[in-house]
This record gives sequence, structure tokens and C-alpha cells, in this order.
Amino acid sequence: MRNYKTIIVNKKGEDRLKNNHPWVFEGNIESSEIIEDGSLVDVLNEKKKYLGTGFYNSKSKIKVRIISRNTNDKFDYEFFKRRVGYALNYRLEVINKDNLNSFRVIYGEADEFSGLTVDKFDDVLVTEVLSLGIDLRKDIIYRALIESFKEKNILITGIYERNDNPIRLKEGLEEYKGWYLKSNNFSTTRIIVENDIKYLVDFESGQKTGFFLDQKYNRQLIKKLAKGKNVLDVCTHTGSFAMNAYFGGAKSVTAIDISEKALSDACKNFELNEMNINTICGDAFEVLEKLPKKKYDFIILDPPAFTKSKSTINNALKGYERLNYLGMKLLPRGGFLATASCSHFATEEDFREAIRKASVLADVKLKLVSATGPSPDHPELIGVPETKYLKFFIFQVF
Repeated sequence: MRNYKTIIVNKKGEDRLKNNHPWVFEGNIESSEIIEDGSLVDVLNEKKKYLGTGFYNSKSKIKVRIISRNTNDKFDYEFFKRRVGYALNYRLEVINKDNLNSFRVIYGEADEFSGLTVDKFDDVLVTEVLSLGIDLRKDIIYRALIESFKEKNILITGIYERNDNPIRLKEGLEEYKGWYLKSNNFSTTRIIVENDIKYLVDFESGQKTGFFLDQKYNRQLIKKLAKGKNVLDVCTHTGSFAMNAYFGGAKSVTAIDISEKALSDACKNFELNEMNINTICGDAFEVLEKLPKKKYDFIILDPPAFTKSKSTINNALKGYERLNYLGMKLLPRGGFLATASCSHFATEEDFREAIRKASVLADVKLKLVSATGPSPDHPELIGVPETKYLKFFIFQVF
């Protein structure tokens, strides 16, 4: 017999859940009992039919995060251990063995851990918890993670929490970062290897959990195309695309970033790999406007998200259009342009249209070489558009 409090959702909320989206918003709730924040609740439709069980939080815009649609589930250690096992087994199947030194282990909703991100950097797991329900149960989830890796004979010596995201405040949680399980190596940096290239990862101070793992296979595409070319990597951050171009046999490589710290970190990676890569510190738009035409025949544009809300989407699309226009204007006929957007709110159709408009302004035509997204350790969950965010295109300009 089930003893969870219940919430009744309206038709709109029911339809969302039936389409496999795991979130219930305040406007979807018809009625509910008095429920403690962070506790498990059963969600029912207006006819009292069971739709799922999830974490409740009155403080959040997302009132319920569904974690199961099975009335037989018991939400104990074995449940979370099983879920962690599904996530880990999936990665071990879809990620090339050469890249198992670092990968995303849990990707929130896509792995039915709403509000949880876990990345592996060498022997350390770096976690980000953005939901109250997960936060209250992190002890058993972390234990399940350690045990699951142990069963696969993969050494994990520590867990570091990057819970310094302001989104936690909206869940009624505090911001902080630090060791949950301290590694024997107390350093908060690790050297990882991806596509045979070394990176120094600072998971205490780096962006997000310390390194963007989602572009690993897109970086391989750059490596394959770079041979003999003069490459410009715009918004280089840690220098990853620049280094893959260099490793692929580029004639020359130049990396641009507005952040002096980012370029300093990138240069550490260049030195680590004994690569001679030029750098320019400056605003991408301003630098591209001043560079001579036809100096580069392969340009990579990988800016940070231009928008993190629907309200600024139009300005963001204008930004993408402008940036891509500037890149296209610099390239000679037959040159290559790689361009990315990591904003969920800028859909693939929006981004394609911004690129099309840029090509018209630049008076060029584009041949699509490839259209990809993130690596498969960041899977899109069909029916949950929030899990689809990264768009990555390579074009030939003529």
C-alpha cells in the first residue's frame, strides 16, 4: 500500500507527463495535500489515475520532478544504485574506450536524476546538485556511484561538489563548493586525456564542473579537417579546438578569447602538449572585424550561450548572425566554418536561420559538411527539449 501524499494535475500537466516530460509546474496543479518540501509525492490526473512519483518543492518553479512511473518502485538505496548502474552502463557502451578517462556519468533528466550532474575527471567525480529532492538523498546516491564504479574496476578516490550555482537559491538551497569525499590527492586539479590530448582541469574554479566534456567528438571532426590549414579558434576557452586542429596537422593555429584567465589556462594546456599556438586576447566581434581577409581558411566559432532565457532570444540570434557573418567574411572560397550554439533557448531551427541570414549578408553560399550535437554521454531525452542544447555545424564557404 502506498503512503505518499498526492497531487492532482490538470489536463495540461497530465499531457506533459504522458509525453514523458518529468516536470510539474504550479499552473498544472489542481489540488494537493499539505506536503513537506523535498518529500516524495504521487501525481494523479483528475480521474485519480496514477501518473508518476517525484520530488516536491514548494519553493521551486518546478513543483514536482518525476523520478518514477512505476508503482512498484521503492525509493531506497537499491533503487538509486540501479539507476546509477543504468547510467554508467550506458556510458561504457557508447563512449570510445580511449575517452573513459573523463566523461559525463549522469546528465540530469536524461538519466532520470532531475537536477543532478556528475562528471568524471580521472579518479574524481565532480557533482552539481540543483534540486532539493536530490540534495536530501545525495548520501545514498554518492554511495551508489562509488559502489557502481568499484564493480566495474574503475578507481574513484574522491567526490567534489560544485554546488555554487545560483539556481540552487531558487530551490531553497545554499551555494557552496568543496570535497564531499576527499581524495588521497587533495589537489583540485587533474590532468585528463581526451582524443590523445592532455588537459589540466581545475574543477574547483573552472566553469561548470571544470571542463566541457560535451564537444569531445566535435573536436575530433576539427582534427580531421585541419591538416594543412591556417586555423582560427574563436572563444577558445581551454584551447580544446585549437589543440585538436594542431594535432590534426594544421599549418598554423591562432586562439582568441576575451578572458585573460581563459587564455592563460589554454596556454598551460598548449605547453602540456608541446604545441606552438598563437593567442589573441580580445572581444571576438572586435577582433574578427580587424583581422585581414583570407588569412585563415578554417574558422571555429564556439561562443558561450548568448541567452539563458526566452526573453532575450531575439538579441541572441542577432549575436549569432553577426558573429557568423564576421567569420564568413574572412574566409576565402573553399574555406571551412565550424560554428556552435550551446543555448537551449536558441533552437536548431533558430540557429540555422541565423546562419542563413549571415550567409546572405556575407554574400556567400554554404555547403553543410556535418551537423552534430553533444557527445553521447550528454544524451537528448526525447520529449524533454531541455536536454537538447548543443548545435554544431561545419560548412564549406563558397
